[in-house]
Amino acid sequence: MDNHSTITPLANSKTITVPPAATLAPFIGFEAKNGDGDFRQILGVLKRRVLVISGLGVAVNGAFAYSTFQQESVYQGNFQLLVEPVNDDNSLGKLTQIDANIAKPSLDYESQIQVLKSPELLGSVVKKLQSYYSDINYNSLLQDLTINRVGTTKVIEVRYKSNNAQKIKVVLDEISKFYLNYSLEKRQTKLRQGVQFVDKQLPDIKNRVLQMQKELQNFRQKYGFINPETQAQVVNQQMQRLAEQRLNINQQLAAARANFVSLKGTQGELAALNNAPTYQQLISQQRQLEAQISGELARFQPDNPTIQMLEEKRQNLLPLLQQEAKRVIDIKFAEAHTALRNLDVQSQSLAQAEQELQQRVEQLPVLARKYNELQRDLQIATDSLNRFLTTRETLQIETAQTELPWELIKAATLPDTPISPNIQRNLLLGLVSSFLLGIGAALLMEKLDNTYHTLEDIKDKIKLPLLGVLPFDKSLSTGNLLTLETRKTENILTGTPVYAGIGKLSNLFPNRSEHHGYYGQGQFWESLQLLYSNLQLLNTDKPIQSLVISSAMPGDGKSTVAFHLAQIATAMGKKVLLVDADLRRPQLHTLSDLNNFWGLSNLISNHIPMEQVIQQFPAMPELSIITSGPTPPDPARLLSSDKMKQLMAHFHQHFDLVIYDAPPMMGLADVRVLTPQTDGLVLVVRMDKTDKSALMQVEESLKISSMKPLNLLGIVVNGDKTQMSGYNYYYNRYREKEYR
Repeated sequence: MDNHSTITPLANSKTITVPPAATLAPFIGFEAKNGDGDFRQILGVLKRRVLVISGLGVAVNGAFAYSTFQQESVYQGNFQLLVEPVNDDNSLGKLTQIDANIAKPSLDYESQIQVLKSPELLGSVVKKLQSYYSDINYNSLLQDLTINRVGTTKVIEVRYKSNNAQKIKVVLDEISKFYLNYSLEKRQTKLRQGVQFVDKQLPDIKNRVLQMQKELQNFRQKYGFINPETQAQVVNQQMQRLAEQRLNINQQLAAARANFVSLKGTQGELAALNNAPTYQQLISQQRQLEAQISGELARFQPDNPTIQMLEEKRQNLLPLLQQEAKRVIDIKFAEAHTALRNLDVQSQSLAQAEQELQQRVEQLPVLARKYNELQRDLQIATDSLNRFLTTRETLQIETAQTELPWELIKAATLPDTPISPNIQRNLLLGLVSSFLLGIGAALLMEKLDNTYHTLEDIKDKIKLPLLGVLPFDKSLSTGNLLTLETRKTENILTGTPVYAGIGKLSNLFPNRSEHHGYYGQGQFWESLQLLYSNLQLLNTDKPIQSLVISSAMPGDGKSTVAFHLAQIATAMGKKVLLVDADLRRPQLHTLSDLNNFWGLSNLISNHIPMEQVIQQFPAMPELSIITSGPTPPDPARLLSSDKMKQLMAHFHQHFDLVIYDAPPMMGLADVRVLTPQTDGLVLVVRMDKTDKSALMQVEESLKISSMKPLNLLGIVVNGDKTQMSGYNYYYNRYREKEYR
């Protein structure tokens, strides 16, 4: 079957047969992989944000250093008190011979420390210290005073810090003297006051316990259960028994009703009569008479006296049978009715029992809550009573002990070494903080940056063929265009064809004495050659003759890629036409330094000769270019017109390769109009520029497109700043060996 189509491109032109587009893999979309990245990606982030990390590191570390060296030297002194006896010689257990399991009560260190810090206690010390240092007050003293227990020992340590070493010695001496006097004079009094307080509270607590016990007892007696759990089990058992009884009665009722109904029918009556002995005896007699009559009829005539006598007996037996049958049926009806009535009475009694039990079930949660409240209140009251009894016993034991005053085991000394600032620690802390802050800022910036930064990132996120990787070139970014005309050789000046083949392509480049030149312009052009080769290898049966180059967003370098790819194809000996189909923001006339007075928009909307629109690239006359022309009011309408389709068919017939520089796909339909008329679409993705969200939106727009499915050939990565990208690594290695 012939798949060629025939259209007329222009007026007064011949009919053109358009070959079918190359059959390539359909668009398969993008693949969004999950994961936060591996260690290599993190290293890449840190490398890209090294300036941010370094800047924050220097700033934060400098701030720490400046703050450290500006701080005033601070000294600290301390003394230690033994606040409990070390041995058990004074244990009241030995004096009173009470249970040996009663351990000596321990001091509440947390509470004691708070007491030692209280204004009532330190107020007297502050008044005395003000005679030495008038600026001292309770708040300033407490701010620089630290009181702690030393581990799990019976030692309390008091520390005081100040920028005056002599002041530390004076303050600590006065505080230690006061604490020793306090332990000797006040502690015994406070213990006795505690005992008096407990004795005063105990009667009320005991009454409360007795009251709660009485209420709980009354509750149990009133509702007849010990606790909600036991009562619930009893109720559940009763419900199970009632359920079993209900099931049994229902079965009996069903059987009785079925029996009653069956008695009304013939089968039921027969069943009842079959079980009646008297009736069965009469039936047997009747059968015997009938047998005798049959036997006599065989010998005698029906009017024989013997037969007449037997017939008379049979006739006399029939009323007896009927009477007996009626009597049996009446008895069975009476028995069935009585059984039904008895079962109904039992069912009603059972229903009443079920109703009463259901009321108990509904009442059980309320009773359980009330019981739990009483039990909880009793438990609280009992616990409170136990605590007070234990406290009273403890206080009595401590009061009865031989009181030993606190002992000063380490006196305060004059400090000679400052504790602050700690230069080494502060600088290390500043270094670590600056490093962590820098990394955090770098990761945050990376999180907010929604662009691609590495080739691996693009490969992971985009499930499309990677046709080529173009390195970043400053000359392109600053507007200095690289063309194959740059640094022309003598062969070019004398007219040697620039497209004489790959072997002559080297004549277009300057002679390099240093291999590092390939990392600049040379690497860029080699990458373009590789891109062109990959495009040609997509379909070996039928090479690509036309393609659309576009991007997701403006600024990704699609026009630059299209412009230089056209030059490479021309250098390879192809007859190439470069069409600026970006009628909104055209760039090719600027890149090629051509005028844009006449272009594609004129060719579509006006009947002008095609030769008037096609221009030759000055640096490479073999390359034909059609600029965009004046910007039309509705570019999409022009590109989707039949005239445009005719022009594209004409281009494809007269050129080996037609490259269309199309507008970005984000929010525009131009690409979806052009691509179905070509062999496919090439999407340009620019490092550090292409927005991931925009690319995903382009994907969604391609999925929901109602037009002919687009043949997405693959992607071209533009602006790769890595020196050794995957597509140029082996080439550069080869060139390095060549120059060694």
